[in-house]
Amino acid sequence: MAASTGSDGRAAPTIYDVARAAGVAASTVSRAFARPGRVNADTAGRIRKIAAELGYRTNPVDRALLSGRSSMIALAISDITNPYYFEIIRGAQAAAMEAGYTMLFADAQESDQLEREALDRAVQTVEGIVLASTRMSDTSIRMTAKLRPLIVLNRAVAGVPSVVTDHRQGMWQAVDHLHGLGHRHITYLAGPAAAWSDGIRWQALREATVELGLRLHRLGPYPPTVLGGVAAAADYCRRPSSAVIAYNDLLALGLLRGLSAVGVRVPQDVSVVGFDNIFGTDLVTPGLTTLAAPLHLLGHTAVQGLLALISGAQPPVDKPLTIPTRLVVRASTDQPRRPGSLPTRTGGIPRPAAKPVGPEQHG
Repeated sequence: MAASTGSDGRAAPTIYDVARAAGVAASTVSRAFARPGRVNADTAGRIRKIAAELGYRTNPVDRALLSGRSSMIALAISDITNPYYFEIIRGAQAAAMEAGYTMLFADAQESDQLEREALDRAVQTVEGIVLASTRMSDTSIRMTAKLRPLIVLNRAVAGVPSVVTDHRQGMWQAVDHLHGLGHRHITYLAGPAAAWSDGIRWQALREATVELGLRLHRLGPYPPTVLGGVAAAADYCRRPSSAVIAYNDLLALGLLRGLSAVGVRVPQDVSVVGFDNIFGTDLVTPGLTTLAAPLHLLGHTAVQGLLALISGAQPPVDKPLTIPTRLVVRASTDQPRRPGSLPTRTGGIPRPAAKPVGPEQHG
């Protein structure tokens, strides 16, 4: 590993340089900075004086090499450009900072291979790992969990502690809201076929609509993106209903765009509900009714749980820790006003080429 350099281009002094100049072991230098009470006061003072003269600064890698404790944890994100993760990152970082830990971020770019490679490098330095909407297989997750304390977000993996949104409660809230407005026929725009959360949401939708006597049909699967929602709009127009619930907000926002392009009005012709309450759902016209996943709390709770594992707590692996959702009602839902065929402009909706859908995508 190449040595780091200072602003003058010379190699920065290491803990071993300080130890050599002070005539002590490197572990003594480490304790002088991390736990000064365990080092003779005169020795600690001499070490700090020499370190200052050499321009040495303590760093997590030195501490990790000597003590096995780096005060660093990793947060792996499947796609850091997706606004779904903004508040998760902030919540996770807030919890890490409160405990004096530094957060290392890994952007998997929707690739399980890139995610595994990043974690293979990070696992040598960090004390624990949070996987947010990981694309890795259950087997890879369990193998990583054997190397470092680990918590999974947005997915239940047997034998591994996890934190999830209450998808079931959220879907019941959405169906109850639409039923109360008078809707009797709902379309679900499905997310990735292999997504754990999509299966849970679909099951909850089926249960709720059966209990309330509503019609339900499913379109998809679609990539959980705006372009996926535009593609879904073309399919929806061929088989319309008075209301749509989308797998996530990005799909719902793409649906709004696609419907607007052909003159289908929201909510006059169709009501639309999303999921996650990401940034921007209140800025579009009409504002998007959505299930608010407590994203900041998800990130904060995951890191707090991880730090407990690092401290020796027993991991709760019997079932995921579930965080409640709440319905945020905006202008995209209203009473059904005009049954019948949808008004569409000539030419229809141009269907974009959809990207391949990988396992466990979220948005």
